[in-house]
Amino acid sequence: MRAHRSLILFWLVLATLVAACAGPSPSGPGAPDGGDSVGRTEPTRMTVAIRGDPKSLSAKLNSAAGAGGTPGAAEIEEMVNAGLGIRLDTGVIHPQLAENIPTVENGLWKVFPDGRMETTWKVREGVRWHDGTQFTTDDLLFTAMVERDADLPIFRDVSHDSIESLDAPDPRTIVVTWSRPFVEADTLFTSTRGLPMPRHLLEQTYLEDKENFTNHPFWASEMVGTGAYKLQDYVLGSHLVLQANDRYVLGRPKIDQVEVRFIPDPSTIGANILAGEVDTTLGGRLSIEWGIQIRDQWSAGRMEITPPTAMISAYPQFMNPSPPVIGSQQFRQALLYAVDRQQIIDSLTGGLAPIGNSIIPEDDADYRDIERSVVRYPFDPARASQMIQSLGYNRGTDTMFRDSSNQPLSVEMRTQSTDDAQMKTMLAIADFWQQAGVAVEQLPVPQQRAQDREYRATRPAFELVRQPGRTRNLIRFYGPNTPLPDNNFTGENRTRHVNPEFDALIDRFYSTIPRQERMPTLAQIVQYMTDQVLILPMYWDPTPTMVSNRLANISDFGEVWDVHLWEVR
Repeated sequence: MRAHRSLILFWLVLATLVAACAGPSPSGPGAPDGGDSVGRTEPTRMTVAIRGDPKSLSAKLNSAAGAGGTPGAAEIEEMVNAGLGIRLDTGVIHPQLAENIPTVENGLWKVFPDGRMETTWKVREGVRWHDGTQFTTDDLLFTAMVERDADLPIFRDVSHDSIESLDAPDPRTIVVTWSRPFVEADTLFTSTRGLPMPRHLLEQTYLEDKENFTNHPFWASEMVGTGAYKLQDYVLGSHLVLQANDRYVLGRPKIDQVEVRFIPDPSTIGANILAGEVDTTLGGRLSIEWGIQIRDQWSAGRMEITPPTAMISAYPQFMNPSPPVIGSQQFRQALLYAVDRQQIIDSLTGGLAPIGNSIIPEDDADYRDIERSVVRYPFDPARASQMIQSLGYNRGTDTMFRDSSNQPLSVEMRTQSTDDAQMKTMLAIADFWQQAGVAVEQLPVPQQRAQDREYRATRPAFELVRQPGRTRNLIRFYGPNTPLPDNNFTGENRTRHVNPEFDALIDRFYSTIPRQERMPTLAQIVQYMTDQVLILPMYWDPTPTMVSNRLANISDFGEVWDVHLWEVR
């Protein structure tokens, strides 16, 4: 009996010692739960740097409807808020809040003989907003109402032009009836078209004070979403802190807390990385040249190059351009012949960037179908000079072109002053054009004017920008998306080129469901864009993403669709 009592006492003392050594159990909003807490006493944390200072957590508001996006804003929004699905750069759509993405094969996407369509989504069970309110299809109906409102063009999406009606037979099911085919119907209520909005938080302002709808604190410091992370703290001009969402429908994130630092200057980002203060970068707008410099000094991490999805191009002004010759197809073609794009690529990206010949990159699944339709402009300065001369210009003694009244041929080119790659590209283009006899006034756009929609839309000549490509971005060249005074200069058609016949091609593309029937239309679109030189494409910009060795389980560098699976070693 004594031996038995001694054994019990021994185990009690041992258990007490083990408990004391283990320390207090994690608690509070950042504490890991379930199996993740085993063997860990403190929350896991990750620090992210973005090259921007977002004034809002809405990508649409940050982009100022075409004036230029804030790097990293879209990624933050996708971490905080979720859509029915999430579209990757590859074009694949993963279900997120929805159980399945509608397809013809699963019967959730029906195409009728008269051209009308029907798509059905079923919301996963148990989806809740961060404040605990149940997410229902009423939120989707409210979102659609906002996105269809002509008084709020900043939220408007072209998909709603094809929607006949939306019906929610129950809190988890929404059925959309389409008056005509729309090839991207499966992207409704995603970050591509517009993420869901919480009706219980925004409806009153929308109904009673619509003019201040975009000023609601929800879009910044009080954003409530359904995503993997919820907003804990937001300091304008500095940083924000995200906390793991215990109720995230795809599973609680493995990293408990994420700090996102707003650092517009790449050099400062680099210093933070090398000091061990930043684990990874998001949002792009960092050059390969910069990435290589950091990589070579950073033993605690590496550089991952993500396939380029955006192309750096010179966008001409088609509406009242100055000088007027910019409206000449031949002049724009000559300017493209005058640039040695491969030399720019070799100099700025170490030869890693593909030349931008069209809005469809060569790694795109549709490229083979449109390849023969691409009009190409190899470097040919002699041809460029002849083409400009045939427009009535003659070279002066200073080798620069002048018109019949002896006025020099000069164009303005703008780009954002804070973007190193764009600034260097602008300098290189200007040098080639000046060698060809065209004077260039280079104008770096300061940060404070970058979101001025009117200023950027009404430029006299060219703006050098980085814009996404592939078929899903054809809508950026659609006439009705032109920024004008009547719509407060909203819209993504930066060139302000308007041609009803070209718009009809875009309409036809988006309304043709069978791929084999859609590709000939895409070929016509590409042929028109490259022949008319709607943009002067330079190169597809590869994006360096810096990643600390302490991060693991990242499937798609630069993307956040699987952020709930990321881990800290």
